[in-house]
Amino acid sequence: MSFATARAYLPSRTPAQTPKKNRKAVTERTAEVILGLFPDVNSGARATQKYFAKFLTIVSLIGFLALLGINTLLAQDAFTLSNLKYEAKQVADQRDAINRSIDSHAAPENLAASAAALGMRPSETPVFLDLTPATGVTRG
Repeated sequence: MSFATARAYLPSRTPAQTPKKNRKAVTERTAEVILGLFPDVNSGARATQKYFAKFLTIVSLIGFLALLGINTLLAQDAFTLSNLKYEAKQVADQRDAINRSIDSHAAPENLAASAAALGMRPSETPVFLDLTPATGVTRG
């Protein structure tokens, strides 16, 4: 027999017609179900101050070690940054030294001395190029 056919044989009742006994049983059962969802505070052993102090000490130590680790990582990055800045300064100094060396070899008096050492001599009749466009009529 299915639930629907069994229900058809039972007379229908309104909430006003239900006996008070059934209401009380339903209310108690509902309260038990709801209270069963939450743990009973009074049934377990209460935590003493000793366990609470141990818990706080452990949590504090873990937090302290995490903070120490983070600070150590940050300090390592600071040392790396300091080393990179030092290397960049050295490279800039080397570049400046090379530029000064190039400038000293490219100075006009040093070029003249090098040319004289190679047997070159200055021109007695210098010729200058005139690069201005010619004005006038051109045939073409």
